[in-house]
Amino acid sequence: MLAACAVCSLIVWLVLAGGHGMFWRTDTRLDPYSPQADGAAEPNGGWPAVTVIIPARNEADIIPYTLPSLLSQNYPGPLQVVLVDDASEDGTGEIARTLGRSAGAHVPLRVLTGGGRPAGWVGKVWAMEQGVRASSPESEWLLFTDADIAHGPESVARLVHHATTRGLDLTSLMAFLRARSRWERLLIPAFVYFFAQLYPFRRTNRPATRTAGAAGHAILLRRGALEHAGGLASIARAVIDDCSLARTIKRSGGRIWVGLADPATDGVRGVRPCPQLADLWSMVARSAYTQLRHSPVLLIGSVAGLALTYVAPPLAAVVGLAGLAAGAGGTAAIVSAAAGLGAWAVMTATYIPMIRYYLQSARNAVLLPVVAILYVLMTLDSARAHWRGRGAAWKGRTYPAVNGNRVPGT
Repeated sequence: MLAACAVCSLIVWLVLAGGHGMFWRTDTRLDPYSPQADGAAEPNGGWPAVTVIIPARNEADIIPYTLPSLLSQNYPGPLQVVLVDDASEDGTGEIARTLGRSAGAHVPLRVLTGGGRPAGWVGKVWAMEQGVRASSPESEWLLFTDADIAHGPESVARLVHHATTRGLDLTSLMAFLRARSRWERLLIPAFVYFFAQLYPFRRTNRPATRTAGAAGHAILLRRGALEHAGGLASIARAVIDDCSLARTIKRSGGRIWVGLADPATDGVRGVRPCPQLADLWSMVARSAYTQLRHSPVLLIGSVAGLALTYVAPPLAAVVGLAGLAAGAGGTAAIVSAAAGLGAWAVMTATYIPMIRYYLQSARNAVLLPVVAILYVLMTLDSARAHWRGRGAAWKGRTYPAVNGNRVPGT
């Protein structure tokens, strides 16, 4: 049985590595952009007006490190920032206003006190909607970004240049997340790796495919495409708002693109510290079961699939080699050892680019099976919380079971 599982796993990894949108590659980045190009980088028709929308709830400790990076953007066109203070209890709004008046903040800032959440809306999407309503009517583009994301000085210009050059309606960047503590270094690269496996960037970026994903860290969206898709009301109940938004735009005929941030150029990076395992556990578990549509069948299938794909190879390799070393080997032991080592090697090879993207030694890639087990446990914990009556959460709010991965009504 173990030998058969090892062979199946090897086949799976050969297919994943050779196909599946080349998900393991980390070279899907924004197009080159040079602000010193004497206008050569200017889009046709000039630089469009952009409104940056930041939904913020209880972010007093974070926004001093992130908001100034947007208020000091080097963007050649009209730019404004709207921060929606979503019923914060820690003075987020006042701190934001103070930052808006500080030296070096040359981009206009409007801090909006969020209103009561209507029935049928989750908190973050409602905050985003209020930002859209408060944005300048002249803004052709809307940039949604999380409050814990910092931006390089040309981040907005690079995003707009990429989107207008390629004729895109939605452009999204997975931020370079903080990975300094032991647990961050172990789990954060795998978080991005698994995201890319779920939503392969190259496949997502092809208009002919149905795959659609986005990272809420930075989503530049053409206002006309949002209105054509039905506005944010079409994802009002979506807990996983970024991927739901990407799916809505793509289904309505819009062109979408998602890629990795380049810390050396666009500088889109996450600054929220998650030094302990409990911090990262909470981050994943709060919406993992929502990703599975609260389906026990999908949960069982996902756990079984992860076990076959990530756990079976090292287990088969160890058991097979142990059997051969003990002289109790046979065809089954040889197959287990060979197929297990082969699958583990291919798995490790696909993980190395992400490990290197996070500036770690390639030898750390061999630990991916251990990390996968931790993510399985987080997913099971997310399901347990749901079964005990707790829904997905965002900034202290817990929602009942809603379909966060599909657009409501579809």
